[in-house]
Amino acid sequence: GASADAATYAALADRIGPVEFVGYEQYDNVDAEVKAIVVDGQERDALHHGSEGEVILSPTPFYAESGGQIGDTGTLIWDGGRGTVLDTVKPFGEMPVSRLRVDEGSLAVHEVVRASVPAPLRLDTTANHTATHLLHQALKDLLGNTVQQAGSLVAPDRLRFDYTHHHPLTDGQLRQIEDAVNDRVRANLDVTKTVMPLAEARQSGAVAMFGEKYGEQVRVVAAGDYSREFCGGCHVNRTGDIGIFKITSDRSLAAG
Repeated sequence: GASADAATYAALADRIGPVEFVGYEQYDNVDAEVKAIVVDGQERDALHHGSEGEVILSPTPFYAESGGQIGDTGTLIWDGGRGTVLDTVKPFGEMPVSRLRVDEGSLAVHEVVRASVPAPLRLDTTANHTATHLLHQALKDLLGNTVQQAGSLVAPDRLRFDYTHHHPLTDGQLRQIEDAVNDRVRANLDVTKTVMPLAEARQSGAVAMFGEKYGEQVRVVAAGDYSREFCGGCHVNRTGDIGIFKITSDRSLAAG
């Protein structure tokens, strides 16, 4: 069950220590060591051809699902074998764990592998993540600070932004928001990512996600002087990399 799995991962986190995530800058052919293999909540020495299990890699280019951004998929290649990463999650604390299917050969603990996230996947995801921040700011500018973010989804093929507001947007307002975001895209603003103490980040006016727990150090992602948010996700380096922003639907769920 989930609790037994959590105990396994807690013990592993204790033994392995922090896993290094390098996927902000490096996501192709990253040399990584297999620190552990878990199958059905139990540690294993190896994962054989045709089977699936969880692997803990360090360093890892695979982003674990969080902050609305979905978990990375990709490939592992090693001497005599290859596998497909199907998803990446954080089952315990901050430790990224990738679900792997072995397509060729078998994979042993301590093996050094080449780990890759496909470039289009990473680039499309970063474009959608930065666009989500621009959309958030555009909503605030248009509707005022009563707009509350209630969640989001950032995937390679789309983004979804959930917010609470007392009435739905008109077609005219949707167009205004789309135009405001595309103006920022065309302005090709620098997107900076800065790790800073929590108090300093709050003073800088960065927007924190409601209900999120933050450590002593936080990462702040800023698009020029336009938007500033606490965010651990993957982002473009300049807003122009987004290309174009298009709202395809706006609908109300339940009462909010």
